[in-house]
Amino acid sequence: MGIVTKAELKMMRESGRIVRKALEEMKAFIEPGVTTGEIDALGRKIIEAEGATPSFLGYNGYPASVCVSLNNEVVHGIPSARRQVRSGDIVSIDVGAYKNGFHGDAADTVIAGGVSDPRAMMLVKTVYDARDAGIAAAVPGNTLGDVGAAIQDKVESQGFSVVRALVGHGIGRKLHEPPQVPNFGRHGRGMKLTQGLAIAIEPMINIGDYRVYTLNDKWTVVTADNSLSAHAEHTLIVQAPEPLILTA
Repeated sequence: MGIVTKAELKMMRESGRIVRKALEEMKAFIEPGVTTGEIDALGRKIIEAEGATPSFLGYNGYPASVCVSLNNEVVHGIPSARRQVRSGDIVSIDVGAYKNGFHGDAADTVIAGGVSDPRAMMLVKTVYDARDAGIAAAVPGNTLGDVGAAIQDKVESQGFSVVRALVGHGIGRKLHEPPQVPNFGRHGRGMKLTQGLAIAIEPMINIGDYRVYTLNDKWTVVTADNSLSAHAEHTLIVQAPEPLILTA
């Protein structure tokens, strides 16, 4: 959609608020024994109670309201009433809400039961650090390459890898709009960022190799080497002196 007006910003803030509310309540709900289907049902209930529509439900045929991805699943995990979360599982939840003609989109990763392998815990910490590094670079005059390089540098400094096959995106009246926002790159390269641009920054990072593939369900993306993965995302507006995060 390009540059957001003041009136549009007000509506995008509302969509972002609903996404954050859903994420926080779902994260509090996640514990060993709950099913991914129950997580999805809770997310849908919260979004609809706020007068919004789940952005993902029916999107290109996606069958659920929330993406719930476990362990080696990078993104787009389809919730199921038959799949229980186990203690120590890495659980990534990706949520979108559509209201008043505008979308909000964000993702968080948690560890069920709060305890896991130290390397997995560092992976989750790093995905948030990388997201925040990318956001800090999303100011007018910088480039998409500056954003990607900031994310990549943070991830690789911890010995992890950045998924290259999937990217962040513009957002607004449509869930996915130009520009694509890669989570890797070189400083000074790519499109220059302008005041008021709405984008979603969402690093997906792996303990092992960066390569991924899609399962036969045509949605769930997993790591090629079966290593653990984590995902974090915010919708934001490019502005100075610092970006405005709509899903904080």
